[in-house]
Amino acid sequence: MSEIIEITVYRLDELSDAARDKARVWYREGGFDDDWYDAVYEDFQRVAEILGLNLKTRTVRLMGGGTRQEPCIWFRGFWSQDDGACFETFYAYRKGAPRLIREYAPKDTELHRIADALQAIQRRNFYQLRAEAGHRGHYCHEYCMGISVERDSPTYQDMTADAEEGVIEALRDLARWLYRQLEREYYYLSSDEVVDEAIIANGYTFTEAGHRFG
Repeated sequence: MSEIIEITVYRLDELSDAARDKARVWYREGGFDDDWYDAVYEDFQRVAEILGLNLKTRTVRLMGGGTRQEPCIWFRGFWSQDDGACFETFYAYRKGAPRLIREYAPKDTELHRIADALQAIQRRNFYQLRAEAGHRGHYCHEYCMGISVERDSPTYQDMTADAEEGVIEALRDLARWLYRQLEREYYYLSSDEVVDEAIIANGYTFTEAGHRFG
């Protein structure tokens, strides 16, 4: 025989502090959008373009059966020492990169430093350096990028002694920069204030103990 059971449900601002914390945990574990990092990726793609990077892409299948191209960017975080970000790219000199990056991100001194470092290395090699970075291994930090550097000289001149190491370190610094942007965005979106706004905006309700109801 069926029964009708009545239960009182609450909105987030009606819960006790302990129940509200439990509701936030639920949201952080399952309510996060899968594409929360899209804005960071879009920003990174623009930064990469300015610096002379041509990010590789991969084909991703969509739910409806179609496909799309996504940049080869990976990350894992944000809790262990093996966490990090990496990317696959081709790199060549981009004229005016230091000026352009300052126009795009006037307050980001780390990006300014990376652009200046690449510019200085290229200048010493008559702007002929090229590089390719690929992902290797099972992790996603900057040392998982296999990076090769060459000088495209019509007279077959060798690279300067510091060229290979300088380009590799600049690209790895850029991967570290990307990871910090992802980490900052994640912790911002998972903050109590932003989580509360998302829960309220979606109209979620909870039991008195803070378990999701509807």
